[in-house]
Amino acid sequence: MVSKSFLLVLSITALSLISCQEKIILTSGQLINESVIIKRDTFKINATNSLKQPVLVIEGNNLVIDFNNAVLVGSNDKALPNDYYGLAILVRNSKNITIKNAKVHGYKVGLIAENTDSISLIDCDFSYNYRQKLKSIREREDLSDWLSYHQNEKDEWLRYGMAVYLKNSHNALVKNLKVTGGQNGLMLSNSNDGLFYNNDISFNSGVGIGMYRSNRNEVVHNRLDWNIRGYSHGFYNRGQDSAGILVYEQSNQNVFAFNSATHSGDGIFLWGGQSTIDTGEGGCNENIIYGNDFSHAPTNGVEITFSTNYVVNNIIKECRYGVWAGYSHHSIIKDNIMSDSDYGVAIEYGNTNRIEGNEFSNISKVGVQLWERGIASHDLGYSQHRDVASRNYLIADNSFSEVEQPFKIEKTTGVMVENNTGLTKDLPVEWTNFKASDKENLIKESSVGYTIPEKRADGIETFLDPSHPRGREYMMINEWGPYDFRYPVIWLTNIEDDVYTFNLYGPEGHWKLADSEGIKSMSAETGSFPAIITAVKETESNEIIINLEYTGEAVTNQFGKHFSKGHVYPFSFYRYQKTLNWDLSFYEYNEKNHPLKNYKAFKALKNQKPQFSQSTTDMSFSWWRSPGGDIHPDRFATFAHTDFSMKPGKYRLQVTSDDGMKLFLDGKLLIDNWNIHVPATDEVIVELDGKHSIDIEHFEGGGFSTLAFLLEPVKD
Repeated sequence: MVSKSFLLVLSITALSLISCQEKIILTSGQLINESVIIKRDTFKINATNSLKQPVLVIEGNNLVIDFNNAVLVGSNDKALPNDYYGLAILVRNSKNITIKNAKVHGYKVGLIAENTDSISLIDCDFSYNYRQKLKSIREREDLSDWLSYHQNEKDEWLRYGMAVYLKNSHNALVKNLKVTGGQNGLMLSNSNDGLFYNNDISFNSGVGIGMYRSNRNEVVHNRLDWNIRGYSHGFYNRGQDSAGILVYEQSNQNVFAFNSATHSGDGIFLWGGQSTIDTGEGGCNENIIYGNDFSHAPTNGVEITFSTNYVVNNIIKECRYGVWAGYSHHSIIKDNIMSDSDYGVAIEYGNTNRIEGNEFSNISKVGVQLWERGIASHDLGYSQHRDVASRNYLIADNSFSEVEQPFKIEKTTGVMVENNTGLTKDLPVEWTNFKASDKENLIKESSVGYTIPEKRADGIETFLDPSHPRGREYMMINEWGPYDFRYPVIWLTNIEDDVYTFNLYGPEGHWKLADSEGIKSMSAETGSFPAIITAVKETESNEIIINLEYTGEAVTNQFGKHFSKGHVYPFSFYRYQKTLNWDLSFYEYNEKNHPLKNYKAFKALKNQKPQFSQSTTDMSFSWWRSPGGDIHPDRFATFAHTDFSMKPGKYRLQVTSDDGMKLFLDGKLLIDNWNIHVPATDEVIVELDGKHSIDIEHFEGGGFSTLAFLLEPVKD
């Protein structure tokens, strides 16, 4: 028998050998198949454009790769994160691999682990990798910014980039991972039985932690705040399928506990999956969502659909919906705090669910809403294969305070309501006169697999510090994602006539005005943070430029560049607002003048009297129905025209469309995206001087439709 003292000596000897071993230098195309320590340095190594050709390949068993805080930087020939490319690290076909102390920036994907068992990623920083440039602006969203995670059978998620991607990688451990200033953080596909804790994946423009066909994972004690896009305070609150936590397609028996996922598109977004929608089978079932903070989501604090799940003891404040649970069944929503929202719990076509012990306060519309439309959506295979009638609910021991309408229950049977407080109206007799056996049977049916998670002894406290800004007004999103409070910013909050109001935020220090254009006066030209200032615009000016300078604490800007304490850091506000007067004409087309079959006949439509017309100065449309009159919503033509004058300069013409679109400048075709497509944005750079005209042709081929135009100067 080997003694414990001998094993201790052996371990100490092994550690000593590792600490004394030569530290290696990273090179492009390197294969690492033994335990190594990387030299502490910055390695600027561009990848190829293919994710199949990484900078580094790690392969083997029982290896420890200590990056020793070395920094690996890619896309060194690119300035902006939407141009980042390539894969930094690929771990493949390996077992018991530990990667620690790595810093990876500037790639489309930081790390892919494929076909691994027991990979550990510890104390790593994968911040400031790829993210899209968002096209949504303050007053309107751009629908091409919407994300779609519905399919990942062929690694479709990789098109969005991410910090870490685990594919067919089981028993993984990811601890103390830092991801900020990117798009997606930690994403799993077909990866089971992992532990992911004490990670900080915040202030990204997509998803914090996401999983697809992944089961029995623990996601606990993580900071997942401000994973958000598609929000402009006071204008739109869309989220665009960003989320703190994403759970898709047959991901079962996972635990999500003690996380902070605030200020994200959804706090947690769980969807049963396309295969469930098509067949009615499976779903994302028996996931435990416990003890999290999902507050300040512009859409849903918790979204759970087409599945069975347990939502218990969470904080869900200032969301559109606290819990949206369409088509949920045999689920428990219990002991949650829901406040300052439009709705508490909303379930369409659900059955055998329990809503118990929740606190509903300051709900402006409905506390608990249950309903069906009478006829389920027959285009869903789910509805064809399952009985989706709204039925069998236990609503018990909840408290209601300042709730406009505690219950709105329509076309729902088997509702059992008891021991709720704060109700001001008598409930229907059939809700309160039920058999005890019915209640017992429902509780028995909906209790499978529900156990309360325990906090880890080394788990961090994740909830926001009381001193940290919180609330929807602090979800400030520019073209690169959410503001993270680590650098100075001047943020437009209101326009009234020619008076512009700004909030100024930043680290401790002072700001002062350097110069401005298009401004008559400012209420202050120096001060500290936070501050509110106003500026009066020159009435005839199309441009506003305010250049400020900050001096104070150290700054990390939105691209991850560091500026030392006392450094003079410039920051600015820019706005261009040229008014164009558009005339639009709409027509219904048919097979004879179909845009894809007979373009000449289609174009000739505009010589006829329009079936519907309108004028606008805001060329931004989203149509779920007919644009007007009796025009068919799935086959209409749009012809838009404007005449305008411009100062000499270089300008960007940008059009978002669904479906086909052509743009003509002064009669010349410059953009041609003439096909059926999801919302897409096209742009062209042109030189303008004097009088010009723009014509846009557009057609809708079925379903949702959009057409939006933007003109702005191109700054060198």
